[in-house]
Amino acid sequence: MAVFSFELAAEKRTDTGKGASRRLRRAGKVPAILYGGGQDPMPIMLDMHRVLHELENEAFYSHLLKLSIDGEVHQVILKDLQRHPFKPFVYHLDFQRVQDEDVIHQRVPLHIVGEDQAPGVRQYGGLVMHEMTDVEVVCKAKDLPEFIEVDVSNLGPNESLHLSDLKVPEGVRLAELLKGPEHDVAVVTIQARQAAAEEEGEEGAASE
Repeated sequence: MAVFSFELAAEKRTDTGKGASRRLRRAGKVPAILYGGGQDPMPIMLDMHRVLHELENEAFYSHLLKLSIDGEVHQVILKDLQRHPFKPFVYHLDFQRVQDEDVIHQRVPLHIVGEDQAPGVRQYGGLVMHEMTDVEVVCKAKDLPEFIEVDVSNLGPNESLHLSDLKVPEGVRLAELLKGPEHDVAVVTIQARQAAAEEEGEEGAASE
């Protein structure tokens, strides 16, 4: 597994409000807020190009980050991101201060592996349906996984893997399962070829 380390330089900002944020963006800056850790929220700004570069890395969204502000380094996680739907443009970022032992809720991506080996695909020509692309985990900040691997290599046609089937690292729990067994939803399903063909036919007829 690749090990990533993210450190961003940020500056405090005193001019807030929609007008101030628009001026910052025109100047190539991203307005953001840093909160948590028993401290007052701190309005900050970051370089737009650097932020866009980091956002290209999936690990940035589910990783402990470091924000350097006036020589002080804050350990944070990215809690919210507002970006343009199709332009390379970020409107706002929310960062939360965390210590290693803090219990956090954070979404992490799912990595599906073993699709080519799955009997439902290899022998029966089934279609792998990704029901979920990420999950919310509850863990100490120091235990935050970069992603969770989902191995479907033994999955047959019309079979599914549910949240309870996922192998998560020690100290990590899935938020949905903490709500009760009724939240044990499917993560990935191999749909039999006939069912997949019928579904595609119905979608085509509906579009016509």
